[in-house]
Amino acid sequence: MEAKATAKFIIVSPRKVRLVADQLRGFSYPEAMDILRFIPRKGATLLARVMESARSNAKAQIGDGLKEGDLYVKKVYVDEGPRLKRFRPRARGRGMARLKRTSHITVVLGD
Repeated sequence: MEAKATAKFIIVSPRKVRLVADQLRGFSYPEAMDILRFIPRKGATLLARVMESARSNAKAQIGDGLKEGDLYVKKVYVDEGPRLKRFRPRARGRGMARLKRTSHITVVLGD
């Protein structure tokens, strides 16, 4: 049994979220949530929300017989979304483009 959750168009660089996501693979759900609780990065809070969503999806599939200790982080991957193009004023009337990167975060929990 697998339960999947996805968060799309999150305005944070995929590289920053991957640094956190690489630390979670293979852990049980409660251990992974404990790890995320003590990582002081924005990506940790975003990943925690997606993992909670995947857990509730698993609970909806199985029912009340689900134990959180039986769930493991099977896959975590972060893909790049579209870049938001913004412009900042520069010297002598010019404008420089800034690319705000977005992420698609996917978590798959299995037993």
